[in-house]
Amino acid sequence: MSLLELQKEIYENKIRHGFNTTDLNEEFCHLYGEVAEAHDAWYKGLDSFPEELADAAIFLLGIAAIRGVDLEQEIIKKVEKNKRRKYVKNSVGNFVKAENES
Repeated sequence: MSLLELQKEIYENKIRHGFNTTDLNEEFCHLYGEVAEAHDAWYKGLDSFPEELADAAIFLLGIAAIRGVDLEQEIIKKVEKNKRRKYVKNSVGNFVKAENES
C-alpha cells in the first residue's frame, strides 16, 4: 500500500468515526501529542515505542489527506533535495544548512 493509499484510508476512517477533518489546529495538537508520547516511550524504553511512532505517522498522513497533499511525492522530492544540500558545522559544533542553500 502506498502512502497516498494510506492517507485515503486514514481520512476515510476519520469520516467513518466522526473524527475531525476540518480543524488543522486540532490535528497539529494531536500530532504534537503523539510525537511527545513516542519520545516518552523511547526515553523510558517502553515496548509501545513503535506503536506511538505509528500514531504520529497516522496524524501526519491525516493532515496531508485533509490538505490534499500527496505526502509520498513530497517526501521523495525532499529526500532528493536533501541529497544535494551542503551542511557545515556551526560555532557550537552542530550541522546546519550551508548559507545560500534553499
